[in-house]
Amino acid sequence: MSFDLVLFGGTGDLAWRKLMPALFQAFRHGTLPAEGRITGVARDDMSHEQYRTLIQSRFNSVEGAKRPSDEEFQRFAALLHYVRLDASKAEDFQRLRNHLEERNADTVVMYVATAPGLFTTVCEQLATAGLNTPKTRIVLEKPLGHDLASNRAINQTVRKAFNENQIFRIDHYLGKPSVQNLFALRFGNALFEPMWRREHIANIQITISEDLGVEKRGAFYENTGALRDMVQNHALQLLCAVGMEPPINAHADAIRDEKLKVLRSLKPWTSETLTHHVVRGQYSAGAVGGTAVPGYRAEFGVDPQSHTETFVALRTEIANWRWAGVPFYIRTGKRLAGRDAHIEVNFRPMPHAIFANTGNTANRLVINLQPKDGLELHLMAEGQGTRSGSAGQTLVPVQLDLDFDKRFGAERVGAYERLLLDVLDGRLNLFVRSDEQEAAWRWVEPILNHWKNDTVGPRLYAAGTWGPSASSAMIARDGFCWSEEC
Repeated sequence: MSFDLVLFGGTGDLAWRKLMPALFQAFRHGTLPAEGRITGVARDDMSHEQYRTLIQSRFNSVEGAKRPSDEEFQRFAALLHYVRLDASKAEDFQRLRNHLEERNADTVVMYVATAPGLFTTVCEQLATAGLNTPKTRIVLEKPLGHDLASNRAINQTVRKAFNENQIFRIDHYLGKPSVQNLFALRFGNALFEPMWRREHIANIQITISEDLGVEKRGAFYENTGALRDMVQNHALQLLCAVGMEPPINAHADAIRDEKLKVLRSLKPWTSETLTHHVVRGQYSAGAVGGTAVPGYRAEFGVDPQSHTETFVALRTEIANWRWAGVPFYIRTGKRLAGRDAHIEVNFRPMPHAIFANTGNTANRLVINLQPKDGLELHLMAEGQGTRSGSAGQTLVPVQLDLDFDKRFGAERVGAYERLLLDVLDGRLNLFVRSDEQEAAWRWVEPILNHWKNDTVGPRLYAAGTWGPSASSAMIARDGFCWSEEC
């Protein structure tokens, strides 16, 4: 299959930090179709060779194992081309059209890795230039809008130029190997599915934490915040993967239909739950890894009086027969005590304790997403030095630990690599449908509106901690605790 992959924002941060390394790994693994061409598009004036040199210099920042040798890059560089383009100028899109018509590839992918404000402009210009052909696919990065109305407006514009099956709304968390193994765990094995319900599960916790601050993205983050940046998309998609019913098959719409049902089943917010079940925070000065770091309001591009949240913790429920009464907790934030992303499924304790020390002990399943990638099953086993059946027999916690990186090694495929290959194959399973996005925005919008009327602002937490104490208090009211506190 021949393809042309056009990267709008081809000199930007996402292109060199995520997309180019992922494309190179596919090239190295031999999974990138041979008859391909990758074209960077941006406003900078440079030649094909200058663009290749730029990308090669950026590869120096890629982690060592994924960094190409000079010989590997020279072979990969043969795929790289460049077209100067100003998204506001129709004549520049004609230049792009001429470039693409040189080959007339079987598949054309337009990857819009630009500021969200350019999404509609790019789509309109592509349609005007006749570049929205049936063989064209368009990839849109998050955030797709800043509220429900803007999300609908963007989707309406995009759908004027492309059919729904040509639109790939990307959420890279869905491409993570551990998320894929969550589907396999649930729907490819008979062990867990009978227990995956309210009778056996006490609560489910989703944590996405970063130890980094906003870095040089303060101005962007001021208009986004943690709720829009992480909860509306990544966290809710993970919640859907955990909470969805088994789809009728593995086709894209069957999977996305079940995710949509979860989003529509989330309990609506009330004034009481908005007050007690949502915590927003903002990091102040502190220390991370023994190094002093500034508070959010001292970061470059940030308003010194900013009320933008860098931390969110919330409690919700899925109001259906499988999950009625089971709390789902989500927390995400920047400048926390560590970089970690995991889903923790906490099972109910034994109904009757016959051992001396297991009255409140419960099993846990932890799906690790980053930096570790794998599954942990926490169990109880007999300790040393006690006689079986004795009143004082002691059980100790043990765990079964499946490390996917160790088990599969070099076979592992990164999230962006998997998703880019799926776009080239036309597979929509791991991409988000427009009605999913609208349902997610509809659910988070009451939180945004509540915060607009809240003059107190976010609760401060010291950088290097696990967020404001109100987050711990929220989950403690239900008699539970976050994993690092139990």
